[in-house]
Order: sequence, then C-alpha cells, then structure tokens
Amino acid sequence: MKHVSIAIDGPAGAGKSTVAKIVADKLGFQYIDTGAMYRAYTLKILDNGIDPEDEISVLELLDSTDIDFRDNRIFLDETQVDEEIREGRITKNVSYIASYKAVREKMVRLQQSMSTRKSVVMDGRDITTVVLPDADFKFFVTATAEERGRRRYLELLGKGVEGITLEDTIEDIRRRDTFDSTREESPLTKTEDSYLVDTTNMTIAEAVEHIISIVDGEGSEQRGES
Repeated sequence: MKHVSIAIDGPAGAGKSTVAKIVADKLGFQYIDTGAMYRAYTLKILDNGIDPEDEISVLELLDSTDIDFRDNRIFLDETQVDEEIREGRITKNVSYIASYKAVREKMVRLQQSMSTRKSVVMDGRDITTVVLPDADFKFFVTATAEERGRRRYLELLGKGVEGITLEDTIEDIRRRDTFDSTREESPLTKTEDSYLVDTTNMTIAEAVEHIISIVDGEGSEQRGES
C-alpha cells in the first residue's frame, strides 16, 4: 500500500498540532510533531548552559543528539521529554534554535526518513515548503493573532502560569509571527497548492472534519482558496 503524507503548516497558536494529532488518530497515520523536535534540541541547549543566540556553540551538540518518536512520545537522547519541552523557557528560545541552517537540515533529514516508512501527518512551519514539498495533501492552518493569543493566554492560565496578561500574550504571538515569517532559513509561508484552514471561528472538531473531508475526497474547496 502506498504511504500517504499530510503536511500541515501554520503560525504559533493556530491549533495545528492539536488538529494534526486528531487527524492522524482518525486516519490511523503516524503523527510527527516537528516543532517538538526543535523544542527538544532547545531543551538540550538550555540544559547545557548554552546561549541560544550563540550559533557556533549551539551547533557543537548537534551531531551527538538523537531525537525520536515512539508510541506518540518524544525522546531526546533516549529520555522522554514530552513535558519538559513545553516549559516557558523553551517557548521563548526555540525560534532561535530553529533558525539555524544546520539544525534545520538535520531535523529535515530525520523527518523525511520517517515519511518514507509509514503514512504520516506532519505539522510545523516549513513542512509544505521544505520537508515534504511533494506531500499528497498540504494544509495551512491559521487564525487571527488576537484569537491565537487568546487561546494561548487561556492555556497558560489553565496551567497555573501567573504574571501574564492577554495583551502581552497577543504581542508575543505577533513577535513570533514576524520572526518566523522573515527569518532567512525556511520562513513560514503558505504555498499555492496548500488548502487554507482558518480556525478563527472553528472548533477543533470542525477543523479536523474539514481536513479529513478533503483527504477523503469529499471536500468541495479548491486549493489556495481563502
């Protein structure tokens, strides 16, 4: 049976990872959280006391790093790190790590290898453009900065994070958008052959069904429509 690949890109807080996980589960595909891979390496960099903005030092640990997915969990050098990579310090620094060419090249090689072995749903910020440019299905999942900031704010409150405001959270989302869309290596962009999925006024369930309907050939939308 031919392996099927689904590539999903989108900005921070759009809900693409949540949607991708559910889509993968419903279709029986392997979910690969590419953003988590960069977060895992960021964790290693910070735990080793390295400045994320010091590219030379960041790259020194690259060859000795192993990142893998097993049973829907991520492992960094054989240690499960699902919880650790979601810490605030990781979120604040992962964009620096993800911007380095050598880091991205290694992660891309790992991701492409995974897609050749099984049917996958992969999400990130350069999946449709760099990692899986020939994916069977491409989607760009987004929402307004205000809505994405509101979602992230509520998520942080739910985790008991203190000292945050909605305004600051929205501003952080906007800053992240600017960084991701203007960086030199693999900037975030929507390809012409990607389906646009605006989740601003969608529930997670609605977004999931929308994507699955397209994969199943039941959707009437045309690629690239807004």
